[in-house]
Amino acid sequence: MNQSEPNEGPNEPVTIQEPLDVVLPAAPPKGKNRYWLHITLFLLTYASCTFSGLQFVATTSIDTTGGFIANLGAGLVFSSLVMLFLTAHEFGHYFAARIHGVDATLPYYIPMPFLNPFGTMGAVIRTRQAVPSRRAIFDIGVAGPLAGFVVALSYLIIGMITMPGKESLLAIHPEYMGLPKYPDYGLHFGGFLLFSILEALIIEPGRFFPGMNEIYHYPFLGVGWFGMFVTALNLIPVGQLDGGHIVYGMFGGKRQEVIARWFMRFLIFCGAGTLVAYLYGYIAAPDTGTFHEVLRTIFLAPLKWIDDHARWYLRGWVGWIIWYAIIRFFVKLKHPPVPDETPLDTKRMVIGWIALVILVLTFSFTGIFEIVR
Repeated sequence: MNQSEPNEGPNEPVTIQEPLDVVLPAAPPKGKNRYWLHITLFLLTYASCTFSGLQFVATTSIDTTGGFIANLGAGLVFSSLVMLFLTAHEFGHYFAARIHGVDATLPYYIPMPFLNPFGTMGAVIRTRQAVPSRRAIFDIGVAGPLAGFVVALSYLIIGMITMPGKESLLAIHPEYMGLPKYPDYGLHFGGFLLFSILEALIIEPGRFFPGMNEIYHYPFLGVGWFGMFVTALNLIPVGQLDGGHIVYGMFGGKRQEVIARWFMRFLIFCGAGTLVAYLYGYIAAPDTGTFHEVLRTIFLAPLKWIDDHARWYLRGWVGWIIWYAIIRFFVKLKHPPVPDETPLDTKRMVIGWIALVILVLTFSFTGIFEIVR
């Protein structure tokens, strides 16, 4: 993610955090990079991602020294893939900024070993001077998501092409042996359109492919999903997110603000599904309380209709409500203006539309959630 200095129910949600409008220390003088800080954060994030990755890819217990060492190689593969994706994304921003003569920091990697299942809140660069034009802010904004998307896409393709047989999953879950159907509880990675397209194109009928509650055991699939999810988050067209830079460059400030407001309403719609599911579960349960009966009288019939005819809506990700709040109060909706409002040329507009199509292809309605056993 690029951060520029402005001119002025059944599903238990799991929140993935990505840096948004991160408040960093005062920038050093122009052209000066604190290499020791960037290297330290890189190494800490690498270690954090390795630790988190071990929870996903270990085939034996890592509670002992021997088990930890035996699984360390797989954990390092996982973390290396995460770090390569983050680096591609951030250096896309960095090189685009330098091409436009905008002074920018190297990436600040952000470790998060315990509260995030992937071990990181991502990374961020900071521009240390005003971005001069819509063309420059567009190029800087779009370069990161496109670079990260290419890396994440390659991960998914490699992961699907090299998918081993079901013995790989049974090595991790020997308790599945002999079951006619593998369980669907646990941590679920929400589907998105591009994932379904790739699966249909690459995985032949009858070939083993894990459920979305098991793909995190496979580093290329798990990190590929993570990369696509993070790409979609950054492409949300608000404020100083990458999507905000892109849409501001394409359409200008007034239209960017209108698009941002409609997209925020869309996030509310997506996030409310799980809240509706919780309400339905509560009022459908037997209870003789007055408040419960009032809720049943008002909501039971419409909620039952949703359950019968649009059950997919009940599986929305409540995390989108959290993202709405973060964006509303910290990132803000409106992109700050830039000095040169010259519209984009045709080539950049085409690239911008490609980026918006990527948002549609990678947006996950169900996010990441857990179904309790």
